[in-house]
Parts: sequence; structure tokens; C-alpha cells
Amino acid sequence: MISFEKFTLDNGLKVIVHQDKSTPIVALNILYDVGARDEDPDKTGFAHLFEHLMFGGSVNIPKYDIPLENAGGENNAFTNNDITNYYLTIPRQNLELAFWLESDRMLDLVFSKKSLSVQRNVVIEEFKQSYLNQPYGDVWLLLRPLAYKVHPYQWSTIGKEISHIENATIEDVKVFYRKYYNPNNAIMTVAGNVEIKEIERLAQKWFGTIKPGEKHIRNIPPEPAQTEARTLTTRRKVPFDSIYMVYHMCSRSNKEYHSTDLLSDILSNGYSSRLYLQLVKEKRLFSDIHAYISGDIDNGLFIVTGKLIKNIKMEDAESAIIDELETVKEILVRDEELQKVKNKIESTLEFSEINVLDKAMNLAYAELLGDADMINREKSNYHAVTKEQIRKTAQEVFRTENCSTLYYFAN
Repeated sequence: MISFEKFTLDNGLKVIVHQDKSTPIVALNILYDVGARDEDPDKTGFAHLFEHLMFGGSVNIPKYDIPLENAGGENNAFTNNDITNYYLTIPRQNLELAFWLESDRMLDLVFSKKSLSVQRNVVIEEFKQSYLNQPYGDVWLLLRPLAYKVHPYQWSTIGKEISHIENATIEDVKVFYRKYYNPNNAIMTVAGNVEIKEIERLAQKWFGTIKPGEKHIRNIPPEPAQTEARTLTTRRKVPFDSIYMVYHMCSRSNKEYHSTDLLSDILSNGYSSRLYLQLVKEKRLFSDIHAYISGDIDNGLFIVTGKLIKNIKMEDAESAIIDELETVKEILVRDEELQKVKNKIESTLEFSEINVLDKAMNLAYAELLGDADMINREKSNYHAVTKEQIRKTAQEVFRTENCSTLYYFAN
């Protein structure tokens, strides 16, 4: 059970406070409700570019990292299709410095041609190294537009193509900043040995005078139901043939989410999971195989991917996967099989309640989904899933017409 208190400033900034007296470290997390799904289709990669730009200096702080490191703090950030998240940890006695740093770059980020050029080049290099020049790096650049035809999940956080970042102008990034990097589009969580009154005072002092941005209504078109199987074949200089099968699934807040997550674990969580036992160990078709879910805020994907053993035919490998998916659709999983994955999930959730930074992140994300207290209901949500629900979820997800498959051959 994670206890917390919440309040909202007049400018719309939501603040969540979790007291943990066991640690001298305080975590401060700011989640901005903006991700790659909010981008212009002709100007993609901006949310990720901004993750970098936010460290480029603000009106009163030329270099963000220097004062934080001098105070014994650490920081980082990440972007995905749904959110952009900035976080830091700092010794308790230097907490106010964290408020100064984060409020200043929310207040007024410095945009210079030099800063934009530097960060743009960093992102372009990342695009090349991680997505174009790395074995299997372009998988999601191929899979997303195959699976999504309308929803902006059809592009990755890095963007559709390098040219979108290469052509980004100062005015482009200023417009993006003014639209999304506002107190009324953010959730701040503070976790550590702190008092609610102290956080209220610091939040009001450092964030209270920042003006809210214009309210924007997210109007993302829903992805239509997929009515026929889609396939794509590609050849690359990689060591092994691989297969990627993606099925549309529910959103993160849907009541079916927990059964879908457990289903992925039954298929592929550890050496005793179904896909590993049957297709790696028993039939020796794959060197490795995985099933997992994207967990997106909007309707996401259930992914099955495997690397084939040399000389195994792609059609045989695909057929073997489908056989396993059909089995879980037809026959109820065993009691002990379901209990095993529930125990693993519970263990993971328990570990996520130890570190103050993890707790800060989880509280912010749960609040974005609708209620920070959701994190205290997760264990019971997973425990409530039945064998019948697992089978029903499998039947809904693993339909032939709901699948997009990438055949990735070694050249």
C-alpha cells in the first residue's frame, strides 16, 4: 500500500506527495501529458527531440546538470508514444534546488540555433545508430505502419524519418513547447522523507506563478478494427531469420488489460513458459521467442517474436506459433500455471514499491490514467483474473484477421 496526498495549484499543476521516512533521498518526477501520438504526422519525433532540448538550458539556468550534480543529484528522462517523463533524485537537504531547476525549464526554455542544432544532431545520430545501422533496429519502423493505418501509433517515438528532425525549425519547437510544456499539462510527484506542507509551500513558490497554457483537446482518431491479415517481407544483413506477429489489443485502462498481460506471461515468461518449452526446448524451431504487450494508453499491441534456428522454414515456425495460440484459445490454462504468473506479477509489483523513484513514477502515471490510487489496486486486479478470462482474451486477440506479420529474413 502506497500512501499519498494530492493537491492542485491554481495554474492546473497536479502534485502528488508520498512520504517515505526510510531514505535520505527524495525523488521528484514530472510527467508531461505529451508523446509521439500528439505529433503532426509531417513533423514526427518532436516529443523525443524535446526530451533532449529540455536539458539545453533555461532562462536562469544555462546548464541544467551542473547545479544538480554539485548538489549530489542525478537525473534522466524518457519519451514514449504517450508521455514524456523527467525525473531526478537528490539528497533531502537540497530538495529546493530540484524545484528551482524543474520550474525554470517549465517557465521558459532557452531556444537557440546552437542548442537546436546540437540536440537535432544527437537525435539524428541516435536514429541512425539505433534504428538504421543496428541489426533488427528497423523492426518497429516497419511494424507500426503495418499494424496502424489511422492512429498515430503508426510511428515510433524517434519519428517516421530523419528528415522530420533535420527540418525542425526554432519556430516549430517553440510552438510544440508552448502547447504541451505547461503546468496544466503536467503531473509532479515528490517521494521521500518530506512533509505535505513543505511540498505545498515549495510548489507554490516555484511553480505557482507559471501561467497555464491554453487547454487543448486531444482528438486522436481511433484505429479501426483490422478485418484482414497483413504481411510484410523484408531482407536485411542480420544473423538469423525472425518473425514478428502483432495483434491489436485493449488499452491500458481497459478491464481486459490485466488478463491480456497475464496471457503474455503464460506464453513467454521464463524457461517454464509455453512458447519456450514447446518451440525452443522441445521442437527446436527458435533460438529465442517472446510474447509481450505494448501497454499503451490507447489500444495497443500484443507482440509475439522469435528468432529462427538456421535452416528452419519460416512457414513451419509461423505455424508452430499459431498452434500454441490456438491451444490457449481452446483449452483452459492450468490452475498452477495461472497462479505462477500471478505470483511473478505480484513480486514485480512489490519490488516497484521499494524505490522512491519507482514509486514517484508509478504514482504520476496512474494519476494520468485517471487515479493515482490505481497502483494500490493492481495486485487485486491481477489476482481476480480467472482461467475463463484468459481463454476469452485469447479468443478475442488471437484472430487471424487481427494479426500483422513481419517476415524478417537474413540476407
